[in-house]
Amino acid sequence: MSWDLQELFRLYAKGIVRSLRSRGIDPETASDLAQDAFLKVLASPPPASAASHNPKSYLYTVARNLSIDHYRRERSLRRVDLPQNAFDAIIDPSPSAETIVYDRQRLQLVEQALAELPRRVREAFQLHRMGGLTISEVAQKLGMSTTRTWVLIRDAYEHIEDRLNGL
Repeated sequence: MSWDLQELFRLYAKGIVRSLRSRGIDPETASDLAQDAFLKVLASPPPASAASHNPKSYLYTVARNLSIDHYRRERSLRRVDLPQNAFDAIIDPSPSAETIVYDRQRLQLVEQALAELPRRVREAFQLHRMGGLTISEVAQKLGMSTTRTWVLIRDAYEHIEDRLNGL
């Protein structure tokens, strides 16, 4: 590929971020997705037939596709999000004996599910769900992209939900 990615980044990165922002993506995520677009092109250059075409168009298309993937992940994460009241019964001041046993089983399953997760997934989930940090804050704290952080947290939610569905 004969593209100078540094020069292309200098020329088009801000425009790609603006384009992603116009799609309703927050500034940090838009910046992450723009960088991811350039990394994707660097890691997997376009075929020779595309390399001779317009690099600007190619980069914008890669960024647009990444934004679509981001929306899908975001929607998926919301779908498996545990409702806030899922933990309310555990702190009920006067639960019945049956409720206590059931809640202890649920809590034990959640603890086991968390223990089964890889360290980075567990850490991202705990910072987000229990620490109250935003996805962007978790990503910054763990030194990874917002997109990757979404994936880790979604995986944690899905794993916990799968474990709780057996109860």
